[in-house]
Amino acid sequence: MKTEKKDLVTLVVLGLFLLGFSLWALFKPADAASESERRALAQLPQFTAQSVLSGGFAQQFEDYATDQFPLREPFRRLKALTATRILRQRDNNGLYLREGYLSKLEYPMDLSSLDHVEERFSYLCQRYLREAGCSVYLCAIPDKNYFLAAAGGYPSLDYEAFVQELRRRTDGMQYIDVFDLLELEDYYRTDTHWRQEKLLDVAERLAAGMGTHLTGSYTVHTLEKPFYGVYYGQAALPVPPEELCYLTGGAIDTCTVYNYETGTYGPVYDRQKAEGRDPYEMFLSGPVSLLRLENPRNTSGRRLILFRDSFGSSIAPLLLEGYSSVTLVDIRYLASARLGDFIDFTGSDVLFLYSIPVLNNSETLK
Repeated sequence: MKTEKKDLVTLVVLGLFLLGFSLWALFKPADAASESERRALAQLPQFTAQSVLSGGFAQQFEDYATDQFPLREPFRRLKALTATRILRQRDNNGLYLREGYLSKLEYPMDLSSLDHVEERFSYLCQRYLREAGCSVYLCAIPDKNYFLAAAGGYPSLDYEAFVQELRRRTDGMQYIDVFDLLELEDYYRTDTHWRQEKLLDVAERLAAGMGTHLTGSYTVHTLEKPFYGVYYGQAALPVPPEELCYLTGGAIDTCTVYNYETGTYGPVYDRQKAEGRDPYEMFLSGPVSLLRLENPRNTSGRRLILFRDSFGSSIAPLLLEGYSSVTLVDIRYLASARLGDFIDFTGSDVLFLYSIPVLNNSETLK
């Protein structure tokens, strides 16, 4: 009899817990976005006969229930800790923690992606650069896995083979190697990007490779807001925040930045973005398809066209000293066929500066 009562009490308590949690999930106001994951969350789908019969409602409701689950963030943290600390999984959703750095697995080398890189770069050279008298350069930026993955026993790209394959497909470009200048400490611990204050030697190598020279000195500033990079939210692991620094001085202080999307001029550092969801977007306002930095201190008339991903946002201001203008082009957001409407390439230096994760996943390049 005592056992039956104990089982009944257990059943009632469990039932009340499940009922309470279900009611909480049902009536809890839906969150618009996940700040840690930096993405919009699924909302309650519209109930219609067509959506039910097509199966779309069930799929959308499943996404909604997953995204709007009560105590979702603590449960994400619990799952990540259970997977990595108790079950001893090496990574959680492709992210791993080593030497205090979060990194995302990048493996294997995708030859079809390099095929697309070759096709896009070749198109740009043939349509805009070949007859314009441009000097064309290429630089590949290693990600943190270059320093962490193989040493930690994780699957890793053969970076030397990757660069050799890239150079074989872009033999008309002069390659500038910066691998030997970089080390793990040049990257954020919780984010994919490199740190601007660590890049002076990289900028000097790039400038020298393109036949110009940098002499500027800079002052390092630190944001008061703690910086949590994109991997922090994705990994859901307890990693301390870090500092985000930026440089002022030299050409940075006097340059103006023209945004082709808005038709307005703005600063090198976007203070509003610095306080937003992704503070790294303070560098040249984040993912903008077309920008032009103008340097009134340099009257040489030399121009640089920089084809880039987000890594270019923080290093472009350091290259500005050597040029009268630097135009940043992101063909992930602007089709290559439209560039002639905005840019005169005649006599320009052209640098293709891309991180290896983008080159290895190049389907976004238009």
